[in-house]
Amino acid sequence: MADAPEIEALTPYARSLGISLDRWEDGTPILTVPFDETVEGRPDHYHGGATGGLLETAGYAVLRAELARQDRVAMLKPINITVQYLAAGKSRASFACGRITKLGRRSANLTVEAWQDDRERLIATAVMNVLMAEPAT
Repeated sequence: MADAPEIEALTPYARSLGISLDRWEDGTPILTVPFDETVEGRPDHYHGGATGGLLETAGYAVLRAELARQDRVAMLKPINITVQYLAAGKSRASFACGRITKLGRRSANLTVEAWQDDRERLIATAVMNVLMAEPAT
């Protein structure tokens, strides 16, 4: 997508899991992580922490993309994240995308979904609240 903003570089934790930008859909970044031993919990299944990391990273990605569109600069600090694990992630690629439900001057509320083969069959969801602090000058 030529007019899509670039997302900020992924965190070292996200990179260590193998998370990357898969594509843009209507200005929303879709992130992916391949299945390998880095994200494996019990045999042939994702570790819950890896799924949570994908959800959190996708939430920050959609928020950063929207802030860039608005030409806003902010330091993002987590207030909380609540993850609901709905189904076991199996040994194949997982995807996630976020949606901003409220964007204020100092905080944002996000929902995030993760899936594998079928976007209608979610493996996990999350609700995130993020503080947007003014950058130090």
